[in-house]
Amino acid sequence: MYEFLNLTHSGLVASLGGSNVSLNTDNLNLAYHNPALLNRAMDKSLALNYVNYFAGINYGLAMYSMSFPGIGNFASGITYLNYGSFTEADPSGTITGTFGASEFALSLIFSREIDSLFSVGINLKPVLSHLEKYSSFGLAFDIGAAYHSRSGLFSAGIAIRNAGLEITTYAGEERERLPFEITGGISQKLAHAPFRFSLTMRHLEKYDLTYQYGDTTGGNNYFQKSEFFENTMRHAIIGLELIPHKNFYLSAGYNYQRRKELQVESKVSTVGLSWGFGINTSWLNIEFGRARYHLAGSSNHVSFIIRPDLLYNKFRK
Repeated sequence: MYEFLNLTHSGLVASLGGSNVSLNTDNLNLAYHNPALLNRAMDKSLALNYVNYFAGINYGLAMYSMSFPGIGNFASGITYLNYGSFTEADPSGTITGTFGASEFALSLIFSREIDSLFSVGINLKPVLSHLEKYSSFGLAFDIGAAYHSRSGLFSAGIAIRNAGLEITTYAGEERERLPFEITGGISQKLAHAPFRFSLTMRHLEKYDLTYQYGDTTGGNNYFQKSEFFENTMRHAIIGLELIPHKNFYLSAGYNYQRRKELQVESKVSTVGLSWGFGINTSWLNIEFGRARYHLAGSSNHVSFIIRPDLLYNKFRK
């Protein structure tokens, strides 16, 4: 239910494997994954994200932030998912027209620093899902905490994401569960080399992330067996950034669960891998990320983070 809440918008986060709750930077997109990462360095930032997904599906996120000394940091935004147009037909197969499907969620984020090293945050997310003539409304929220070292080289975060409930259902059926998860992670930048590593662990609330498969021979269900290493790795997302200059970075990621679930045995290819780059200026950051899901294709993520106040001052001179 409302699985689109777990989609990755940011070009940077997509390139790092699809999830990150620990990076301590001025990138406003990170606040969507962990509201505690919203900080004063993001003040007056506007984030615009667009993703060209699969089969005509596209989605995006727009968000703006402001900071108030002594009070905290605020951000608001909207994310959408457009499934495209579908052919409508009656029970006899006669085409009667077309219909659409889309989903939306607001983000109302607040964060506050407990001290110079720790911060906490919350993201309230009203959700609206519209599929043909049926609609559902729900309310989700995220709670997060973040830490960074005094040197700025190490940072960590944890987020409880998508807690809440479906308030109104599509057609009077029973309420479904939201895509709840607990995610934690750490990031470490090297002091004397231009590298930063990230390790993110998703679904900490659930140990076994393997799926139940149907036994077509005997009609019984069985569970795919997995050892401790297999289950641990299905939680893990590994990211690497090469930052040769403050105005440019290259990034790559590895999502083990995505690779195991979507690979084709005859040709594994680069499924589960992702890459990207970013260009930063004083008033504009441009991010691009590409994530390989399947042999059928990849998702492309484009992000712009703009400082309208700095842009205005630049052209005013």
